[in-house]
Amino acid sequence: MNLLEALRTSFESLMANKSRSILTMLGVIIGVAAVLIVVAIGEGLKTDTLNRIRSMGANLIMVFPGGGGGHGRSTRPGRLTEEDFNELESQVKHISALAPVVQTGGNAKYRNLTHSTTIVGTNSDWTHALSFEIAHGRFLAPSEERARSRVAVIGQEVADELFYGRPLLGEFIRINGVPFEVIGILETKGGGWGNPDDQIIIPMSTARQRLVGSANLSRIYASAASETEVPEAIESIKTILRQLHRVTEMTEDFRIRDQSEFLTTISETTGQITMFVGGIALVSLLVGGVGIMNIMLVSVAERTREIGIRKAVGARRVDIMSQFLIESVLLSIIGGLIGIGVGLLGSSLLGDTLGWETVVPMWSILVSFGFAAVVGVSFGFYPAQKAAKLDPIECLRYE
Repeated sequence: MNLLEALRTSFESLMANKSRSILTMLGVIIGVAAVLIVVAIGEGLKTDTLNRIRSMGANLIMVFPGGGGGHGRSTRPGRLTEEDFNELESQVKHISALAPVVQTGGNAKYRNLTHSTTIVGTNSDWTHALSFEIAHGRFLAPSEERARSRVAVIGQEVADELFYGRPLLGEFIRINGVPFEVIGILETKGGGWGNPDDQIIIPMSTARQRLVGSANLSRIYASAASETEVPEAIESIKTILRQLHRVTEMTEDFRIRDQSEFLTTISETTGQITMFVGGIALVSLLVGGVGIMNIMLVSVAERTREIGIRKAVGARRVDIMSQFLIESVLLSIIGGLIGIGVGLLGSSLLGDTLGWETVVPMWSILVSFGFAAVVGVSFGFYPAQKAAKLDPIECLRYE
C-alpha cells in the first residue's frame, strides 16, 4: 500500500465516525488553543511593558537612596540631599537634564470631587529627563521653583477624575488642603506600571515647604546626552556621589538604574513566566494524546476482522501499522490546525474584550503544532503496533 492510498483509507475511516473523531481531537484542540492564548497574553504583556518603559526615554538614569546589596555590596540605608543634586548639576558629565524629586501621596480636590494621587515635587528639567510632553498649557518654570509658587501640572487621569477630561487651565485645586493653580496637563503615557498619568507635578521648593517637610530627595532623574553615553554618565554620577558620601564601590549608599537594566529584567522575567505557563498548557496536549491512544485501541478492537481479512489477502505488518499510525497522526494534525484557528481567534477576542495587547509569535504556533504531531505519533504507535501484530487466523475467528 502506497502513502496516498494509506492516507485515503485512513481519512475515510475517520470520516466514518465523525462524532468520535471530533471528540477525540477535542483534547488536542484545547491544548493547542490554550498554549497560543497563554503565550499571546504573556508576549503581549511583555511588549506592552517594554514599550511603556521605553516611553520613559532610552537615556533615562535613576538615582535612588540606599545600597543595592549583592556581591558583597552594602545594603545600608542612605539618603540623597539637595547638596548631592547641586554637586551633580555643577560637575556631572554626559548629562543633558537633571531633575530632583520629592514624592508623597495626597488628595487632590476640585469643588466636590476628590482624587487620591501621587504628588511629585521637581524642577523644570523633569519633562526632558522622563520624555513627557505637555498636552495643554505649559510646564513649571525655573522662576516658579525659586518663588515657591503654588502651581501644578496634572496627569491625564487626574484631569479625568477632577475635570471630567476637560483642559480647565487656570482653575484651582486643593492638594492636601493647599490651593494650587493648574497651569498644564501632561500628555497621556498610558496606565499600568507606575501609572505615569496619575500624578501631580509641583515645584520642589513648594512641595518641601507645604507638603513634604523633609530635606531629603526621593530620587534624582538624569537624562544622558545620548543613548551611547549612558554608561559614561552613570560612572560620572557614581564618582561624584562616592566622593560626597565618602563611600567606596562596596559601601555605596545609593543605587543607580538605567532603562537597559529594566528592559533586560522585564524581558527575562515575563519570558520565563510565559514559558512556564505555556508548559503547563502543553500538558493538556498530553491528555489529548491519551485520548487518541484510547480511541485507537477501541478502533483496533472494532476492526479486528477487517485486519484479519486484509492480512489474509496479502497485507503486510507495515501496511497495517502505517494505516493506524496515519489515522492517529491525522487526528493530531487536524486537531492542531483547528486549535491554531481557535487560539488565534480566542487571543484576538480576549484582547479586544479586556483591552489587552496580545501577540501570537510564530514560534508558539510552530511549537504547539509540532508538539501535537509528535503526540499523534507517540500515542498512536502502540495501538498501531498492536494491530500489526494480530494473528490473521484469530482475527477471522473474532466476533
